[in-house]
Amino acid sequence: MRVLGIDTSLRSSGVGVVEAAGSRLAAVEYGRVRNADRLPLSACLRRLDEEVRALIARTQPAEAAIEDVFFCKNVRTAVTLGEARGVVIAACAGAGIPVYEYAPRRVKQAVVGYGAADKSQVRRMVMRLLSLAEEPQEDEGDALAIAICHVNRRSSVAALAPEAI
Repeated sequence: MRVLGIDTSLRSSGVGVVEAAGSRLAAVEYGRVRNADRLPLSACLRRLDEEVRALIARTQPAEAAIEDVFFCKNVRTAVTLGEARGVVIAACAGAGIPVYEYAPRRVKQAVVGYGAADKSQVRRMVMRLLSLAEEPQEDEGDALAIAICHVNRRSSVAALAPEAI
């Protein structure tokens, strides 16, 4: 099973595809969709859409997972993040891929075993779980962690399985 994990933002979205075969996990591909500060919102959203669609075409994930909406003090930031999330969800839906969302604490708990773990602990554990040669960049590590969380949350018991958004 292949899962696309996405840590959505406007300027640097982390993306990662994880493949699970039994209890073995492997990173298929990971990276970032980066947008320059000078680009207008519409250009950033278009590029995010294009890059996510291209990644889906290359890697053929069965499901996608994103981080749940979290509390933001700045309304403008929250709206921008919502727009970027909408683009990602639409790109996945357009490819027929169900999307699941997870709270940041749930992701940390699934990967590290502690919901209040710091980002460096999460990246180090992602590196170990996926047998990566080096620690991934922060956004990449978050995307891979989200994918790992989804793999861990999948259950053969239908009542326990997460629901797509």
